Amino acid sequence: MKNKIEEMIRVDHAGERGAIKIYDGQLLALQFLKGDPDLEKKVAEMKEHEKEHLKYFEQQLADRKIRPTLFLPLWDFLGTALGFGTAVLGKKAAMLCTASVEEVIDKHYLEQIDYLNKNEKKEKDLLAKVKKFRQDELDHRDIAYEEGASKEGAYGLLDVIIKTGSKVAIEISKKI
Repeated sequence: MKNKIEEMIRVDHAGERGAIKIYDGQLLALQFLKGDPDLEKKVAEMKEHEKEHLKYFEQQLADRKIRPTLFLPLWDFLGTALGFGTAVLGKKAAMLCTASVEEVIDKHYLEQIDYLNKNEKKEKDLLAKVKKFRQDELDHRDIAYEEGASKEGAYGLLDVIIKTGSKVAIEISKKI
């Protein structure tokens, strides 16, 4: 189904761009606060993976003549604000932000992999990329937990807020 593939590419493009904006916000806060050069380096490395993902989906939009979501400017702003805000709250909150988003993306990519395996035998390249990108996202989640992400106490509420926002952005970006 052409529309389903268009939705997938549109939302994945928005998500990868959103991830870059979250990392941009975190890097801005980390550089501003001059707090943790090691964390800054890890965030910058994760951002590089997201740039690879974004480049692929930008090319897919162009090749398939799919328009991006109309909400990109809002997602850019909210992603940057989320990244900055969580980094200002501290390392645990910044890493929870990464872990929470990546857990949503893991499920999202798994649904896409399942759909492509069952319904889109011709989309081998897209399937391979989604599988690879999913693994990168899982690696980012693992790094976040290694670096202190926590869902204890108030962090549990932050996790719910971030995951809910991510899910809403996914659903909106599919259609608009």
